[in-house]
Amino acid sequence: MIAKLAKSVNGYTAIFERHLKHSVKDVWSMLTDNEKLSKWFDELRVEELQKGGFLTFNMGNGAFEKMEITDLHPNSVLEFIWAEDLVRFELTRETEGCQLKLIEKITKLTDHTPKDLAGWHVCLDVIGAILDGKDYGSRDVSWKINYEKYKEAIENMKEV
Repeated sequence: MIAKLAKSVNGYTAIFERHLKHSVKDVWSMLTDNEKLSKWFDELRVEELQKGGFLTFNMGNGAFEKMEITDLHPNSVLEFIWAEDLVRFELTRETEGCQLKLIEKITKLTDHTPKDLAGWHVCLDVIGAILDGKDYGSRDVSWKINYEKYKEAIENMKEV
């Protein structure tokens, strides 16, 4: 199932939800421990884990994009600037693990939007697989399938 996409006051919102059979602490470390982060999002690094701190994104050409952390509550919320958008991870303890929610606040829909959404979708699936001790398999195949789904969903949103 793809993320829930909706028009919002200042653009659009994409909400991804995953229910993981792992503790909030274990999932939080996947988001904030660079050694674990590199296993599901190799280009992203936490540099200063505090509100007003930042992450860096390796652009792959020797350049690094600095992304400010706009909200942080340990083991609960990590929010940061993502280009012109905002990405927010929320963790909530559940009876058998935790809920991982990723909310992306999108300023405007572009041709790149479905690529980002498909990327986040696959990243969240990879986090689950890593925590479960499983091999995820080909990210490219999954990304292509999800890219087509997000591309169609965004086209449908533009028509409304």
